[in-house]
Amino acid sequence: MVVDGQDTGQDNERQTQLLRGSLDMCLLALLAKEPAHGYELVRRVEAAGFDAVGYGTIYPLLTRMRRLGLVADELQASPSGPPRKVYALTDAGRDRLRTWSRQWTDFVGIVNATLTDSTPSGPRS
Repeated sequence: MVVDGQDTGQDNERQTQLLRGSLDMCLLALLAKEPAHGYELVRRVEAAGFDAVGYGTIYPLLTRMRRLGLVADELQASPSGPPRKVYALTDAGRDRLRTWSRQWTDFVGIVNATLTDSTPSGPRS
């Protein structure tokens, strides 16, 4: 669909690609602030501004990060219902987050510089 000269399908696809490349880093950052269960993480991700991320995305990513040793899970009693898995960063997860944060900052700097340098200054003759 085209809205105001923009192809929203392409815009959504670009947004999905950007999210795919950064969501694991964002989850680690959220867990660095405070351990959380999956439902809480989905809520935090939405509060951060990532609207299209749901349980079907978060839980497989948490499982993968657990297998990689970046997060650990622990069953904790729930105020209502069965115990919940609460996820927390491991030391390896903290190290990975530091590395990814440096890489991200460098990458964003390069992209921003490239975009600034390529901004058209006006009509060309």
